[in-house]
Amino acid sequence: MPRRVIQLLVGLVLYGAGCAMTVEAGLGVDPWTVFAQGLSVRTGIGIGWITNIVGFLVLLLWIPLRQKPGVGTIANILLVGTSMQVVLTVFPPVEGLIGQLATLMGGIVLVAIASGLYIGARFGPGPRDGLMTGLHAKLGWPIWVCRASVELSVLLIGWLLGGTVGIGTVLFAVLIGPLVHIALPLLDTRRGERADGAAGGAPVSTAITGHPAAAERTPTARRSAARSAAEDAVED
Repeated sequence: MPRRVIQLLVGLVLYGAGCAMTVEAGLGVDPWTVFAQGLSVRTGIGIGWITNIVGFLVLLLWIPLRQKPGVGTIANILLVGTSMQVVLTVFPPVEGLIGQLATLMGGIVLVAIASGLYIGARFGPGPRDGLMTGLHAKLGWPIWVCRASVELSVLLIGWLLGGTVGIGTVLFAVLIGPLVHIALPLLDTRRGERADGAAGGAPVSTAITGHPAAAERTPTARRSAARSAAEDAVED
């Protein structure tokens, strides 16, 4: 348990730091950060604090979806945006295209490692991942459809509000999945159980990506699979 708690907290803090690096790079950020950045531009509130607020508001959407937050869900809301705000305050200005690219790639890699840490700790999903699994359970859509629909929506709204969309947005989308796929097996606290066939349910990465094996064909089984995924995964 102590190792899992430390892994969760370190992962969430590093996730915020990685997101801050992608913001500082100025080449484009992931969809949810675009959304937070756009709101920050319009309100004057720091992007990290906006990230925390958005996380709380997304959590409220769990109520009609009948999702149950875990310790990791609450920690996610409190720590990711706070870490992002602190790092943005102290991070030195980035100069030149090479510096921007290096900062961007460093941020993406750090987010991937952080994702492996906090997802592998298995303390419940973050608010955004819980939204995806909740929509999957409620509507019966594949998780990738739910994720694409929500993230494209927040990306467009964030861009219209003034968030940064660019090559960094594309690189994040292309690289984050494969990088997390590498990091998660190394950092999953239940990897030994899974290897021995003792852990129930699909691997976390499978549940998050919505692989067909993660959900059965009947609505009841889909809801059960989504609830299991929500208990095992932590989100963004």
